[in-house]
Amino acid sequence: MRIIFTQDVRGKGKRGEVKEIPDGYANFLIKSNKAKQADAAAMSQLRGQKRAEAKKEAEELAEAKVLKEKLESGNYVVEIKAKAGTDGRLFGSITSKHIAQAMEKQHGLKIDKRKMELAAPIRARGYANVPVKLHNEVSAKIRVHISEQ
Repeated sequence: MRIIFTQDVRGKGKRGEVKEIPDGYANFLIKSNKAKQADAAAMSQLRGQKRAEAKKEAEELAEAKVLKEKLESGNYVVEIKAKAGTDGRLFGSITSKHIAQAMEKQHGLKIDKRKMELAAPIRARGYANVPVKLHNEVSAKIRVHISEQ
């Protein structure tokens, strides 16, 4: 029997996948709402869902590219003030959370702190480039300026 998986089934198939499987197991999957029979109406609905997902993915990619252009234009420098010693080292450190909060407060751009790929917290004054993964295919750099308080 041909079925369309409505959920991921470990070892058998992923959501949206169409497969030919034995009748008994297909009935079990259909009754447990993990799959539905692949008739003409269901296949048409699946194609529509895939087109909608592709369109949504394209929109997200376009938004990420626009945001990258904004961030790397040079107009968006995040200014952070921190206490520092005479040698330029900070008392404490600047984390991705601090950078995300300052970016939203200063420029109104909300960027998730988990998307910032900061290898180690910033511990010195000056300028730093922080890489940000905006999308699977789009990465950008945020310019951060740490000055003395």
